[in-house]
Amino acid sequence: MFTGLVEATGTVVSLEPKGDSARLIVQVGAMAAELTEGESVAVNGCCLTVTEWDVSAQTASFDLLMQTLKVTSLGDLQSGSLVNLERAMSMSARFGGHFVQGHVDATVRILDWSEAGQDHRLEVELPPESAGLVIPKGSICLDGISLTAAEVTPTSVICWIIPHTFKVTNLHTKAAGARLNVEFDLLGKYVRNLMQAQAAT
Repeated sequence: MFTGLVEATGTVVSLEPKGDSARLIVQVGAMAAELTEGESVAVNGCCLTVTEWDVSAQTASFDLLMQTLKVTSLGDLQSGSLVNLERAMSMSARFGGHFVQGHVDATVRILDWSEAGQDHRLEVELPPESAGLVIPKGSICLDGISLTAAEVTPTSVICWIIPHTFKVTNLHTKAAGARLNVEFDLLGKYVRNLMQAQAAT
């Protein structure tokens, strides 16, 4: 479980195909000294397991299943790509984001990424099947970042990005047309499934 508050950004060293899977190696900086084998780390919002790490090189390795490559944007990563990193939440820390599982629901395209004064306007498409899962002032997780949905249209969601978020995440490397991983709010998904189950009885 994560919060959607990005701890740091890392730089992709390599993404190496291995048959129907792949190995992702990321330069994670000082975080490497605190990692352990089997630990969960959200990489662009996708919960991955640390399989190897190198404290001196400050790298961490993750094995990606074909399913992960199919439902996320991680397959788009190249050497030098900047990724958002977050370790699993600590129960002793302040909980400042929202409950994020690290289970990506879909990928979405950026429709608009523009400056608006000191802030940035981020508009992303919404898949038709996600209708009702995002509400105005509700939470949405994009590339592992907990964001507030400022406005929701039938086909998109608009978030406002403050300078701090722009600076400390990978968003400053993005442009219109780029793919982002999206995880919809857990509560909304439970409510929709319960309502669908009741309607079927």
